[in-house]
Amino acid sequence: MAELTPQDMAAKLLASGFERSGRSAAALTDPIADTPMVVTLDQLRPYDHDPRVTRNPAYEDIKASIRERGLDAPPAITRRPGEPHYIIRNGGNTRLAILRELWAETKDERFFRIACQFRPWPERGELVLLTGHLAENELRGGLTFIERALGVEKAREFYEQETGQALSQSELARRLSADGFPVPQSHISRMGDAVRYLLPAIPTLLYGGLGRHQVERLSVLRKACERTWERRALAHDVSEDFASLFQDVLSQFDTLPGDFSPQRVQDELVGQMADLLGADYDTLTLEIDDSESRQRALTSEPAAVSPLAAALPPSPVAPPSPKPPVPAAPVSVAPAALPSQLEPAAASRDEHDGDRLQAHIVSPAPTTDRLQTIQRMVADQMGDKLPDFAENVLQAVPVQAGGLYPISDVWYIEPGLDAPDRLRVHIAQFAREIADEAAVADHVEPRDSGIGFVCVVSSEGRNLPALAQAVLTLLHALSAASLPATGLDRARLVDDLGPLLHGHGGTNARLSDAGLVKLFRLLRLARRLLDLETDAPAGAADNGA
Repeated sequence: MAELTPQDMAAKLLASGFERSGRSAAALTDPIADTPMVVTLDQLRPYDHDPRVTRNPAYEDIKASIRERGLDAPPAITRRPGEPHYIIRNGGNTRLAILRELWAETKDERFFRIACQFRPWPERGELVLLTGHLAENELRGGLTFIERALGVEKAREFYEQETGQALSQSELARRLSADGFPVPQSHISRMGDAVRYLLPAIPTLLYGGLGRHQVERLSVLRKACERTWERRALAHDVSEDFASLFQDVLSQFDTLPGDFSPQRVQDELVGQMADLLGADYDTLTLEIDDSESRQRALTSEPAAVSPLAAALPPSPVAPPSPKPPVPAAPVSVAPAALPSQLEPAAASRDEHDGDRLQAHIVSPAPTTDRLQTIQRMVADQMGDKLPDFAENVLQAVPVQAGGLYPISDVWYIEPGLDAPDRLRVHIAQFAREIADEAAVADHVEPRDSGIGFVCVVSSEGRNLPALAQAVLTLLHALSAASLPATGLDRARLVDDLGPLLHGHGGTNARLSDAGLVKLFRLLRLARRLLDLETDAPAGAADNGA
């Protein structure tokens, strides 16, 4: 008998008699352990519950990397029992979409046949894949708040199918953390509000990247307005319910995030409520602001000691400051002469006090008498005391700097601000305002973790002006980010720090006085943030999710 060649052997194995069929054969189709394999684009599908709905912001960079270098990190794949196609197991839908584009553009086989790591379908399949995609997307490219919220809501659905019962927010948070995607319970509450109440009205705004803090502002506003509506609607014959009113008003603002203003939403909503309830606009505004403040106070973590007490020296009385010279004559003159002696002295003192107050204003903080009155009334209701710049300037040496969050006291932290998520919002805003002095605010991006912001600078950053380089390098160093900013040279910070802070060598490369005050405030808030919690290390990986 002639010896079989390899070609003959292959032909016999592929003959019809050797075809595998039947349920047992189909069940054994996939490996039972992690196995390297090559699949084609025709055999592979994206994960259909992928939380990322919008385009990855790093899409073009990832595509350029794969075009030049190939796939550095091939995605893990799996297959649901009984299905014909493989799917991405955890993170990789962006890379799969890019490979399809590159194959269509080039017909290069390296984009069509992909060496992947096959992993068997896990016992808790859908939950393992969904939480894996959530974690991987968060690590590699970040998700918008609404994408994260929809992913968490889908996870809730899978968990409830698994357990056969509804889950509380705390239990959902516990299970997500156990499966590798920790989410604070307070965030889960905001996510649920966003999906139920905001997404139907402002999908463009949410998918465009509206952040958690603005979502929180809208959520608190909705609840505060709803309480006021329910309390007042009992005495009026109102044909419209609050849910419909809120949806109608909010849908008018479904635009790009850069054009969105929560204050405009509040103005429009309160205005329509005032018309329907026959109430005064200012009175409603005051009620709603009071309700918002109470809600924020209830959801804030209580501090062990008063932040003001922690910030001040041990002495219960502020150290005396030099007072403007006041003539001593009125003490010894006759009562009849007292008014004539005091009037010039009082006028002189008032003028001196006014000059001293103006001397400590770095940049004015825009406000109105009405806004100050409302803030004082809310503070009185909350048992708080607002720092008064005009009063304190004669006792200490405070400064004032305008901006989104005006500063009238660098050190004092209001109780409503004394929580990690709120501190991060303020820190990121101050970082952006400091960077804006060098026209590089777009390189500072807020984060819900770490210190609250990161500096994103590509290799082209080395071509930025000297002041921009120095400002971004300082902010990057303060952010304590684990990833290097490729366009920044941190070694230069040693030489740039002096000119940047006090202008040694020329004031052209120096921060303005307002910028310096904001830097001091940023540092104060960052110190408090790090006192409240320990930062979690950030991760990194090669080309994209």
